[in-house]
Amino acid sequence: MAEGGAPGWHGTTILAVRRGGRVVVAGDGQVSLGQTVIKGTARKVRRIAPGGHAAVVGFAGSTADAFTLLERLEKKLEAMPGQIGRACVELAKDWRTDRYLQKLEAMLIVTDGAGLFVVTGAGDVLEPEHDAAAIGSGGMYALAAARGLMETDADAETIARKAMAIAADICVYTNGNLTVETIGRD
Repeated sequence: MAEGGAPGWHGTTILAVRRGGRVVVAGDGQVSLGQTVIKGTARKVRRIAPGGHAAVVGFAGSTADAFTLLERLEKKLEAMPGQIGRACVELAKDWRTDRYLQKLEAMLIVTDGAGLFVVTGAGDVLEPEHDAAAIGSGGMYALAAARGLMETDADAETIARKAMAIAADICVYTNGNLTVETIGRD
């Protein structure tokens, strides 16, 4: 674990940008093992629809751990349809208190097009102030770029794609092969 209890993962960048009633979640496709790129086309952003309520989730960290958390989140959303914030809080509580889940090393960005949350294993459920959130090794580069691009008239997808390109140019653990999902009003 890195300073402050936050994981210090290498190998992914996930960015979410909210603008104009839409949220775009973009994730790169690089999977690294140490200094080696293992795969360049991984999908770290997924659309889910538990109980008919659509959500988009992006994950950073261990893939198996992220999928375990994704399954748990889907169950929470089925039990609490349309209450994404509450489902995220309940997931974070379980993650923090369950002996098995405590060992999981991943982070999630979760959105239903209205709410936007970062969920961590430290028990955090964070809602960004500036309509952008990012996780992973290139996350802070992508977030800084997105926040700068929010000053333009560009739409959410354009901002996300440009910010991810900037992160890929800076972070060696991030590539330009993106998975992009949009949710919200059309």
